[in-house]
Amino acid sequence: IGNYGVNPMDMESREIFARGLIVKELSQVTSNWRADRSLEEWLITCNVPVLEGIDTRALVKTIREQGACPGIIAPVEGSSDNLALLREEAMKLPVMEGRNLARSVSTLQRYTWKCKEGTSRFRVVAYDVGIKYNILRSLARLGVEVTVVPYATSMEEVMELTPDGVFLSNGPGDPAVVHESIAAVKQLLGRVPIFGICLGHQILSLALGCRTYKLKFGHHGANHPVIDYATQKVEITSQNHGFAVEESSLPSHVRVTHRNLNDQTVEGIESLDYPAYAVQYHPEAAPGPHDANYLFNRFIEMMNACST
Repeated sequence: IGNYGVNPMDMESREIFARGLIVKELSQVTSNWRADRSLEEWLITCNVPVLEGIDTRALVKTIREQGACPGIIAPVEGSSDNLALLREEAMKLPVMEGRNLARSVSTLQRYTWKCKEGTSRFRVVAYDVGIKYNILRSLARLGVEVTVVPYATSMEEVMELTPDGVFLSNGPGDPAVVHESIAAVKQLLGRVPIFGICLGHQILSLALGCRTYKLKFGHHGANHPVIDYATQKVEITSQNHGFAVEESSLPSHVRVTHRNLNDQTVEGIESLDYPAYAVQYHPEAAPGPHDANYLFNRFIEMMNACST
């Protein structure tokens, strides 16, 4: 892991929000011509600990069978004598349910991500609950100027910006406790087209009256097969989430548009009353499959239809 190295042009966020990295092998070779430092150098600069030499496949199998659990990365020296204390400390760590991590990762200040000069077609307000920059790049390539706002921004503040649409970003944590975003989206429904990804999918679902629940071990990584009911095509997707929308909670005015073919969980929904839809996976994944790029074009079409 890390053989490409690190360069500032490929950053997906303003900083690292992961608390640690576990790998089989951390590459000591940096091979990409754009790299300005190694992954190890970057992690040291950001004070992120690394645990190397682990059989990560065995670890993933254990999590898949036993479920996600809290853990601690500690130095080897002296740890063998304190395993009981470390285990006790790990068990005291807060569980994911009930944790609003959006407030920890959201931007504190509003900012604008512009498209190329002269290509702006639409203005979108994006709620940042952990946004990835490639979402902003994807929208900018389609002529969308995006104003990114903190997760607790009110409906009134959003509408003052006269947006053509509202985007709900990806992010970590329990969606059910991101109360400020959910409340705002409830009020925005019907005023402007809304598109959500990942945590944004769950926030939109909650605003529409659905419920969410914690998955045993979540969906992570690439190559998750998802069927699009509109086309009956199977998309290969990139995913990274620990919660899902409870299908039995969907009201009659919300329908499932996409489904995970591994475990049959809901991967996409749309409102039958308002111009609003969302997907659980990442069409902007970089690197990642491009099967779901059409979802950004659908947002453009929806804004265009609502503006005429």
